[in-house]
Amino acid sequence: MHFSTLSLRPHRSRDAHASNAEPAPEAGTPAGTGRRRGRRALAVIAGATVVVLAGAGAAVADAHKNITLDVDGQTRTVSTFAGSVAGLLDAQDVAVGSRDTVSVGGALRDGSTIVVRHARMITVLRDGVQQVVWTTALTADEALETLDARAGDVALVASRSTPGGRLELPLDLALDGPAQVLVDGATRQAPEAQVSVGQALAALDVVLGPLDEVTVRHGADGVQVVVTRVVVQDVTVTGEVAYASSTVDDPARYVGTRKVVTAGVAGVRTQVQRVTTADGVERSRVTLSDQVTSAPVDEVVAVGTKARPVAAAQPAASDAVAASASSGGLNWAALAGCESGGRVDAVSSNGKYYGLYQFSLSTWAGVGGSGLPSQASAQEQTERAQALYDRSGVGQWPACGPRLFS
Repeated sequence: MHFSTLSLRPHRSRDAHASNAEPAPEAGTPAGTGRRRGRRALAVIAGATVVVLAGAGAAVADAHKNITLDVDGQTRTVSTFAGSVAGLLDAQDVAVGSRDTVSVGGALRDGSTIVVRHARMITVLRDGVQQVVWTTALTADEALETLDARAGDVALVASRSTPGGRLELPLDLALDGPAQVLVDGATRQAPEAQVSVGQALAALDVVLGPLDEVTVRHGADGVQVVVTRVVVQDVTVTGEVAYASSTVDDPARYVGTRKVVTAGVAGVRTQVQRVTTADGVERSRVTLSDQVTSAPVDEVVAVGTKARPVAAAQPAASDAVAASASSGGLNWAALAGCESGGRVDAVSSNGKYYGLYQFSLSTWAGVGGSGLPSQASAQEQTERAQALYDRSGVGQWPACGPRLFS
């Protein structure tokens, strides 16, 4: 069959409001295609040209005709003497825009059918990105079929931009067969009639929250209306702020010693975050405020700078005792060996007796000693032991005293 095209001047276009907008991709399929029985998916034509399927040249008739006129699925029979498709559409006040399609099966004669499909601008979600496209499809099912053929993972986005915030998708759900509604973790059957998204949800008593999202997609069993519950809430999150540590010199402490004089305390950081969840899964998180609500307390450590004393060389205990013994005539070395093992700095296990001769502090002070006996030299300890012996005798050392006479 020979095909010819007829160029029609757009007349009172229904999409004139979008003519100055950024052009959007066009969705549609060639006439006669479709996955389901009885469906006609019509191609979107760029420019002001419509396709006329003609069997023999121009679509002109010179007599009265009864024509079937199908405009967006609404069919009526019209009586006309028009000799062209454009004349008939003009007489019937059917406007054709640059994105609309018109088709005629054969020449314009009695009994012909003219099919007009007006393009609609719809929002789609493709791979997570929203964009606007034009389609001549009559239903969401038909639009999805065309879009699915171009790219997978496509959904139609219902809008609440209408007055009153009504949910709107400028297409019915399906040409034939039921639609499903997926909401709150359940799959529910929508009415089988070609109804709008809003009507389907109302029939199932699905109440939408102010932020809920509604999309339409193809599922395994047909069209699915998916309701996503969106919740936005502000949450308070606290975290720890680390404290710093510093040192100060302490001349009262010996070199090599340290002491924490101010304990460090961590501070508190408080953030207010706006969290958006979709069906309970976090979608985004934005920090609204961030401040330190409790300042940290820095740690301070004192470090000793005082030099340690250098002990003077001490004569061996046995030499000092021996020297004293020779002058006193007694064996002070033997007494020291019995009392302390001959150790100048010896301290008893109970901490009460000190030095070579195990002086108590009161006895040591009584013979003129100061400080600890174990910190005095061997010579001083022996001299004060001799003074004690001269004053009180060997009874000061009841266990080891007889060693003086060995």
